[in-house]
Amino acid sequence: MPRLNGSSQKEEHLKVSRNKLVWGITIAVAVLGVGGFFLFKGTRQTEKRFDEIHPSRGTIRLVISTTGAVEPQNRVKIQSSVGGRIEEILVAEGRLVKKGAVLAMLSSTERAALLDAAKLQGKSEESYWNNVYKKTTVLAPMDGQVIVRSVDPGQTVTTSDSLFVLSDHLIVKAFVDETDIGRVKIGQKALIGLDAYPDIRVNGAVEHIYYESHLQNNVNIYNVDIIPDRIPDVFRSGMSANIKIIVQEKNGALLLPISAVQNRNGKTFVRQKSADTDKGRRYKKVETGLQDGSNIEILSGLTDNSVVLIPDTTFVLPKNKAGGNPFSPQQRRSKP
Repeated sequence: MPRLNGSSQKEEHLKVSRNKLVWGITIAVAVLGVGGFFLFKGTRQTEKRFDEIHPSRGTIRLVISTTGAVEPQNRVKIQSSVGGRIEEILVAEGRLVKKGAVLAMLSSTERAALLDAAKLQGKSEESYWNNVYKKTTVLAPMDGQVIVRSVDPGQTVTTSDSLFVLSDHLIVKAFVDETDIGRVKIGQKALIGLDAYPDIRVNGAVEHIYYESHLQNNVNIYNVDIIPDRIPDVFRSGMSANIKIIVQEKNGALLLPISAVQNRNGKTFVRQKSADTDKGRRYKKVETGLQDGSNIEILSGLTDNSVVLIPDTTFVLPKNKAGGNPFSPQQRRSKP
């Protein structure tokens, strides 16, 4: 077999190297092409979709949401002027009474002891002292509702014991954070709901803002009295309440969902259709006003007939189609 000289060996070596380089470049281009295809396909699949909407007219409110409790506006604890024994209770919890109404009758300590001794001597003796030594009455000091009855007939009480608690009428005491109290004004409307009865909603108004705060969970809280327009029968002192104090309200405002509005560099924009751009949409500058948890007011830049693009948040599960990415892991099939 003829031997190759040095120059022939070099040429043969260069030829093999060129072939390897060509094949390497070809494979690299093929891999990049396949990867680019699937990347482009994935990008197109994940491109945002948009729905077309029109601004709507409606009512928007700026509110302060907080919690509170149902409490009597004036809570009066009634005690006896003398110690003794309760002889008779004339009212029940929940009853409405007038000022001066008799709530209970009691015998002073001396009268109770005298009557007990007279009973041993017979009914006539007991009747005599019962008429001579009259019972002491417990009177209502104001018009109101009996919300607590703490005693029963036959019970011995002292002058420091609470017999009844009267309330003139129930209100809602709201607990407002110090960061929000500056926006609360007397006369503002409020919406009241109860945790125990979520279907009941009552309108009210701010009647009083307390001057002194109290610390609750390391936050300064101010109490605000809300007077309900009506008192449903289910209202009870101590019930937890949810309150929305209406700071500002507008009727007939031009509204958009908050997700339709974007903020960039201190300016506000919405998306609109446009045939002059590659993506088929453009950004329109608008001026906004009030906003709540779902809508925002448009002051200028749009009309009722404007068309705005809003991102489609509908979630669609990916379909397992044949011809997917060959580089993704495939589930191993069991042999038949």
